[in-house]
Amino acid sequence: MADVLALALPFFGVIFLGFGCGRFARIPESGLDWLSFFIIYVALPPLFFSLVARTPFHELTNGSFILATTVSTATCFALSFGLGLWLRRGDVPEATIAAVVGSYSNVGYMGPGLTLGALGAGASVPTALIFVFDSLFFFTVVPLLMGLSGRDRHPPLQTALLALRRVLTHPFNVATFLGVAAAYFEFHPPQAIERMLDFLKNAAAPCALFTLGVSVALRPMERFQWEVPPLIAIKLLLHPALVFTVLMLIGGFDPVWVATAVLMAGLPPALNAFIMAKQYETYVEAASGGVLVGTVVSVATVTALLYIVQHDMLPHALFP
Repeated sequence: MADVLALALPFFGVIFLGFGCGRFARIPESGLDWLSFFIIYVALPPLFFSLVARTPFHELTNGSFILATTVSTATCFALSFGLGLWLRRGDVPEATIAAVVGSYSNVGYMGPGLTLGALGAGASVPTALIFVFDSLFFFTVVPLLMGLSGRDRHPPLQTALLALRRVLTHPFNVATFLGVAAAYFEFHPPQAIERMLDFLKNAAAPCALFTLGVSVALRPMERFQWEVPPLIAIKLLLHPALVFTVLMLIGGFDPVWVATAVLMAGLPPALNAFIMAKQYETYVEAASGGVLVGTVVSVATVTALLYIVQHDMLPHALFP
């Protein structure tokens, strides 16, 4: 248990350190802008490039794993969307953001550091695949739903093209696509470039987690939203259980890949839920509350998952 706590506490410790600083330090929110830019455009892309580029190309084309994890995420999105429609009386934009809270794991800020720390280098490929295809799903479905609802004031074709452009130009995805190309051609950057990439990627996790804590602190939930608990239950409990079940039904996956998928699915809601809410000016308070409550509750649930994974307690079959 001490090993599990030693792995989990640094992650959550940095988040809550950022939360404390955000609550007590009187620094304008605009002070986060350059740090957020550094994380998204400078630090995290080298991390994803390195994860993918150092992986044998044949391991990057595991279609059954991609299908299983993406369908599981999409299923949780659909369930959360239905819940949001019911509780928000058919309001599609609000239900869309609610669905993001209930299904979009924090795969960018928390995912790589946690999975690689718990499972080693063998987790790099499934981590990268889940990140890429979950991002493709959300960056496509959210703009399309907003466009169909009339909240995104563009014609459907323009909305679809805008979604495609966001997917293709997102720095995380660009870095991953370059990593795939590097893996295919077995390209290795010069040593000086390689060292700079290592230097940048090592800064990604602490900066991202600290920023996450500050961002949540600056957006407190002023009024409790009753749909937040069921959305968090879908995200933290149903999502990892569903991913595990689907992977077991398909069968044939390396245990490290299964454990990686379960850990990634069990992460708290991504800060992108709040960012999307602000972008479309809808469901902002509930999205902020969902990220805050999900992050706090995940201290217990993610630590439990880490304990299960590190002690090889995940079943190797659904029906022994």
